[in-house]
Parts: sequence; structure tokens; C-alpha cells
Amino acid sequence: MWRSSIRFLMVASVALNVAFIGVWLGHAIPAGMGKEPAPAKPGRIWCPLHAQLNVSDAQWEQIEPRLKAFRASAQAVCQQVSQLRLEMLELLAAPRADREAIAAKREEIQAGQGKMQELVIGQLLAEKEILTAEQQQRLFELIRQQSGCDRGGTLMMSGPSQGGIGRVLRDGTSSEEGVGE
Repeated sequence: MWRSSIRFLMVASVALNVAFIGVWLGHAIPAGMGKEPAPAKPGRIWCPLHAQLNVSDAQWEQIEPRLKAFRASAQAVCQQVSQLRLEMLELLAAPRADREAIAAKREEIQAGQGKMQELVIGQLLAEKEILTAEQQQRLFELIRQQSGCDRGGTLMMSGPSQGGIGRVLRDGTSSEEGVGE
């Protein structure tokens, strides 16, 4: 019993940590998940994160298409995991909980979280190849500053007061912007 609980907690912890990076990247992308950013002048960087990193126009031309693809993929995975979580709730709420079905659903959720981790890791590794050493250092400093509740970062819990990955990826808002407060 304890071994499976510890294993689950470790996997969940790693999943949430990597997913948090995805949330933070999603938060750094403008609002309107699924929508194209407002038309920008050529060379204008619409992503606040990349503007903060002072990426050049040439860098942005390489980053922007991948970033748009990341946003679309992240939204799709987020929607899948959200649906699986709702299904898990239904299994848990059933008068006679089926532990095997719950375990299977948990594995599906973990697989979805793994997909999100792969997306985030792929995005970060692709951007590392484009960014200068100084920009890379700044990127990871920003991620570290925003990671975890002890550093004031967005928590990975859903709900009106915290937001979580769903809200950030869907519409680019978080509790830091006054949503749900």
C-alpha cells in the first residue's frame, strides 16, 4: 500500500513540477489561447516572456512558429487531461467505486501529464538552441523564480482563486492578474 502511494506521489510531484513550467510558459504567452495574437508590425515580439528575454527579430522568426504550435498542442493535451479528471471524479463519486477502473483512469491521466511534460521539454530544448547563453540563463532564472508556492508562483491547483494550467493555457490569465480574486 505505502509503496504504491509513495510511487504515485513521486510521479505526481515530478509531473506537476514539469507541468508548472508549461503553465509558466503559457502564462508568459498572451491571452486568448487558441486565438492568434493581435496583428503585429513585422519584427514585433508579442510574447511577454520573449520580449523580456530581449530576443532579436531573427531569433523571434525561429521561435514564433514553434511557440504557436506548442500553444495549440498544450491546449489539446490540457483539454484531454481535464476530461480524464472529470471521468475520474465520476468513478470516485459512484456508489460503488471500482478500484481497477480508478487505477486505469489514473494511468491515463499520468500518460496525459507525460505528454504535457514532453511538450514542455521539447519547447525548452528547442528554444535553448536559439537563445544565447545569457538569454538561456535568464529564461531559467525566470522559471526558477516562478516555480513553487514558496516562491510566489502560480499553484497547480484548479479553481477560481488559483487558476492552474487549464486557465493559463486556455486564456492566459492567472490569479496574479486578479481573475477570481
